[in-house]
Amino acid sequence: MNNKKYIKGTKISDIDTPSILVDLDIAENNIKKMQTFADENNVSMRPHSKTNKSPYWAKKQIDQGAIGICCAKLGEAEEMASGGVKEILIPNQIVGKSKIQRLVEVNKISKVMVAVENEDNIEELSEAFENNSLKLGVIIEVNVGMDRCGVELDEIVEFTNKINQKKGLSFEGIMGYEGHTVNIDNYEDRVNETNKAMNKLIKAKNLIEESGVEVRIVSASGTGTYNITSKIDGITELQCGSYIFMDGNYLKIFDDFQPALTLMCTVVSRRDNRIVIDCGLKSVSMDQGLPEVVSPKGIKLVGLSEEHCKCIIETEEENELRVGDKIFLRPMHSDTTINLHDDYFVHRNGLLEESVPIVGRGKFK
Repeated sequence: MNNKKYIKGTKISDIDTPSILVDLDIAENNIKKMQTFADENNVSMRPHSKTNKSPYWAKKQIDQGAIGICCAKLGEAEEMASGGVKEILIPNQIVGKSKIQRLVEVNKISKVMVAVENEDNIEELSEAFENNSLKLGVIIEVNVGMDRCGVELDEIVEFTNKINQKKGLSFEGIMGYEGHTVNIDNYEDRVNETNKAMNKLIKAKNLIEESGVEVRIVSASGTGTYNITSKIDGITELQCGSYIFMDGNYLKIFDDFQPALTLMCTVVSRRDNRIVIDCGLKSVSMDQGLPEVVSPKGIKLVGLSEEHCKCIIETEEENELRVGDKIFLRPMHSDTTINLHDDYFVHRNGLLEESVPIVGRGKFK
């Protein structure tokens, strides 16, 4: 196992490959830009950490004004709590006795809220927290059109009342994820479909409040819809995550935030106009398509296997490429690529600031 440590000031080109590099100036500017936008639109930021998987980045977001973070899984939340993050929303369901007991324990360290949508689940959650003399904050997930998880509008009032009858639970609000709209290319279509989804969420809020129950939190939004969802009256917070680094796929849709993350690789073979670099499916994901070559220009990636990536040199300018030279890729989907790596190599102006452990990688339980 490679446990080599790099000192501050190391040239990034001297770091072993394949490795994830993050331009700290760009990432910090993305964080600041999103927080400023949220502040100007009177919504809170609760950034999703399923992208960055590290308290290092979560704390930077909180320092800029975020009220807390989201974690996709309980395992991520445990790492974030251990890393000093004090308010966490898990916008997914925590089901089963063993996970619920872990949820009890992590709530002794940090305030962790969870999304709920099932009556048996809220019964188990309430019993576990009441038995530990604790109260768990919950938000109801509303199905806003993804047809994944979520309570339907005609069930929302009854389900809210059932939560309020549970001594171990505290009803905090509702959420809805318009994930089916965030990657729509055409802006007008993205606006229309997002509004349809969020109208369902606001309708749920109104139905609950008409029944006499306060809805304190109305949480939603992905990076692709941040500037649409934030302007809808009644939305209180945004769950965006990818904006911090920006995925290749999002960059096809808009350039409001700049790409901060690249995967640095090394040329290990060259034959005529074909080169092979030392990354493959074990170090870069392609669930949303093949990565693109950022630098040098004039190179096209044509295929990935487990440990190899084959590229074609398309321009004369790159005919001097040799074995040992560096190639920089941008994943189409950062989240799933980051999950394959142990560390970020964070740099300014090409010089290493620090290596940051990706403590949330593989924490899918």
